[in-house]
Amino acid sequence: MPRGDKSKYTDKQKRQAEHIEEGYGERGIGKEEAEARAWATVNKMTGGGKKPGGSGVGKKMNKAPARKGGRKGGAAAAARPKAARKVSAKKAAATRRRNAS
Repeated sequence: MPRGDKSKYTDKQKRQAEHIEEGYGERGIGKEEAEARAWATVNKMTGGGKKPGGSGVGKKMNKAPARKGGRKGGAAAAARPKAARKVSAKKAAATRRRNAS
């Protein structure tokens, strides 16, 4: 299965990703970035691609990632100049790289 293949996702997960992607699009985020963020959110909520079937009770869905979108970021971040946001992003990326192990 090639990377990025969505065949293992349920119809519900695909609908969720599409809806989340539309929301990002309305907020002015580019199509590719919106799609990537949408699938990342679906993966975080459901634990990745799952085909329906089998017996027993499934795992509960973690809805926190879907709810945090409206609260994360906002006016304060938007008011900062692009250069300042870029410096912060680079610093955060360097920290994540340094701490990854």
